[in-house]
Order: sequence, then structure tokens, then C-alpha cells
Amino acid sequence: MSVSTTPRPAETAGGGSGVRIGVLVTALLAACFAFQLNASMLSPALKSIEDTLGASSAEVGLTQTAFFTSAALFSLFLPRLGDVLGRRRVLAGMLGLMVIGCVVAALATSIPMLFAGRIIQGVSGPVVPLCLIMLRVEVKEPKRYGTLLGVITAVNGGIAGVDSLAGGYLADHHGFQSVFWAMAVVAALATALVATLTPESKAPTASRMDWPGVALLVVSVGALLIALNEAGKLAAADWPLIGVLVVLAAAAFALFWRTENRSGHPLVATHHLKQRGTWATLLTTVLTMTGVFAVMNGLIPAFAQDAQAGLGMSAEQSAWWTLSPYALAGLAMGPVAGRLAATFGYGRILRLGLIGSAGSVVLMLLTMHSQSHVLLLVTSILVGITYAGVANIVLNGLGIVLSPGDNPGFLPGLNAGAFNLGAGLSFAVLYAVKTAVAPADPASAGGYTAGMIAGVVILAIALATSFLIPKPVAAEAES
Repeated sequence: MSVSTTPRPAETAGGGSGVRIGVLVTALLAACFAFQLNASMLSPALKSIEDTLGASSAEVGLTQTAFFTSAALFSLFLPRLGDVLGRRRVLAGMLGLMVIGCVVAALATSIPMLFAGRIIQGVSGPVVPLCLIMLRVEVKEPKRYGTLLGVITAVNGGIAGVDSLAGGYLADHHGFQSVFWAMAVVAALATALVATLTPESKAPTASRMDWPGVALLVVSVGALLIALNEAGKLAAADWPLIGVLVVLAAAAFALFWRTENRSGHPLVATHHLKQRGTWATLLTTVLTMTGVFAVMNGLIPAFAQDAQAGLGMSAEQSAWWTLSPYALAGLAMGPVAGRLAATFGYGRILRLGLIGSAGSVVLMLLTMHSQSHVLLLVTSILVGITYAGVANIVLNGLGIVLSPGDNPGFLPGLNAGAFNLGAGLSFAVLYAVKTAVAPADPASAGGYTAGMIAGVVILAIALATSFLIPKPVAAEAES
């Protein structure tokens, strides 16, 4: 396997700013908590929003899509803007806009107003990548950085299920508005901590933003994400619209490539895009998310709630038996995985995580027909350990440690977009397989089985592409 020889930026070559790492990590964790609440705390409150605003479930679902699409698009360029303007300034600004978005959503009296609030909240999309870059500037020792990377990134997989449970309690007792007010309070606290407790840093070679490149890349990725969301409707999808969006995405990306070749200060230099450290990392991220995301966030909860083919649980019971233990296992494993990656190699630990993820899904396939709550719990924990606690952590870390020295913000941003792209693809592909082979007998789990088998196959492809990712020598401890 080849190794990464890209030099780290001058800012990370020295000893950092001297800030106390415990204080820095506290502030960065607060920022990540605030973002995660925006991403997951609202899920149990969606029915309350429907009832309060008199909206359909499809309309409310569209506001969720708007948030995640907004988060993906802002992730493409805000880390690079942090390189230019200063990461503390950009992160604090993102969190401040998050507060505004929360307030707008809390005061919403209609779906369009809620839609606007969720889009504004989506500006916070690259909080985790920016936090990891800021941490990288201050922490030079590989094992210590790996451990702290795991601590911060593990929050991104869910706050041990407490976020969803708190959201459900607030929505049931005080209305959906209280969920947004709680988000706003946490975001305001995070803004203050980041603004006062973190040091400022920039990339020494970054002086200007490539706004034409930003516009073209946002159009390209945005069109592709909208096409994926539409494709997820399957039989109800507008396939001519999807075709137009795919063509638009391809055309915008071709123009983006041409613009970057001619720009004196490109958002992404095309020679970086051609490097294996870039495209192999992004491809592995997309494939990993496609293979596992809809399994744990769609197929398994649906199977648990299916009264005929599955276990007939309520939505709340399903969360307790699957999603909460999955998130808790990932949160506990994250710091361990980060340290192991720095000690034994990011690529090696990533592949162990991918093999474990595929194996855990296979175990689900072999045991789901037993109708056992305990086996469903055990396999959910195993996926939480191997995917949320290992593969997800290492993929996030690779976006940081493989980013080139002259543009440290570009790969974390693109990798964040790859996570969102993979999540959209996962629901489109795995649910298409489930629907295509769904048996006539509603008591048969054949559709769920087919979707999960497709996920395992895609995870196997992700494992193969992971061997193409170069070794980040500077981020690994000397053996």
C-alpha cells in the first residue's frame, strides 16, 4: 500500500496555541452536541408538528429533507471558508445561525416558516469536520489525537439515544416548539463556548475563496441529492425530473472541473481530486453509508414494528431495542477506535470495522426469523460497535488526516457531503431492492432480507475500495 506524502500545513507543524486541551475539547463537544440535537432530537416530534400545524406527514418529512440537504451543501465549502477567514470565526458564526434557525422554527406557524428555519439550521452541517480540524491544529501526538477524534466524532452518531428520548418527552408534554427552544439554548451556549474558549487558526496559504467553484459544486451536489430524495419515492417518483437533475448535476460538475483548472485559488485543485487519498476515501465513505445506513435507520426499525413479518413492536419499543443500543454502543466504542487507528493504522482498523459491519448484518439476516427481541438487541449493538463506533469514526478521521497541507478544509468538507450522499443512496437503493422482491405474502420477511443482502454486498465493495486509501503516515504512531 502506498503512503501519503502530503505535507501538513505550517500551522500544524509546531506546538499549537498552548490552549488547554480539556477546555478546547469541552467547547468542541458542546458544538457537536448542538448539531446532533438539530439532526436527531426532532424525530419523535414529527407527529406533533403534523397535528399542530395541520400538515401532512409528507410535508413535515420535506422539512427534514431540507435540513439534511442544507447541511450537506454547506459542508462542501464552509470548512474551506474557515481556512481563509479563521475556523473559530466560521464555527461560531455557524452556531449563531443555528440559534436563529431554531428560533424561527420554534415560532413557526406554518410549514413554509418551519422549512425556512430548518434550512437556516442546516448551515451548521460541517460542525464536526471543523471541530476535528481545530483539534488537529492543537493536538500533535497521534494516539492522543485519535482518542479525542473518537470522542468528538462518536457524538455524531447519536447521544446514546438520549437526544431522541428527550425530544419525545418535550414534544409530548410541551409541544414541538419546546424541542426547538431546547436546541436554541444548547446552540447559544455552544456559540459562547466556541467564541471564548477556542483559539483561532487559519491555513497559511489560503487567502481567497473560489466562489464560482463553490456555486457550481453546490449546484452539482444539490441536484444529485434532490434526485436521490426523489428516487427514494420509488413508484411515486418523478423519473423525468430525476433524469433532468442527474444531467444538471453532471453538467455543473464538468463546469466546476473546468473552473478549478483555471482558477488561481481553487476551492479544490483538480490534482488533489485525482489523488487516491481523495477519491478512494470519498468512494469508501459513500459505499459504506449506502450499505449500512438504511439498514439500521430504516429496514431494521420497520421490521421490528411490522406486525405480520416482524416483531410487532411500537415505535417507542423499536427505538429502545434497536436505535438506542446502537447509538450507545457507537458512543462507547468511538474513543477506543480512534486510538486504535492511530496506534495500528487507520486503514487496518477501518477494514476491521467494515468486516464487522457486514458480519453483523449477516448475523441479523440469520437470526431475524427467530422473532427474538434479545437477538435483535445483540445484533443492533454489534452494528453500533462495528459501524457507528469504528468505521464511521475512522472514515471521519481519514477526511482530516489525508487532507492536503495547502487546503486542509477541502477533504473534510467533501467527506461530509459523501456521508450525506451515501445516506440518500442507501434509502434509494436498499428500499428499491426491498420493494422489487417483496413477496405477495405480507407475513414473509423476504423484502427485508433482500434489502439487507444488498447492503452486505455494497459493504463488501466498500471493503475492497478501502484498500486503495493511502496510509496517513503523519497521523499514525511510529511502530
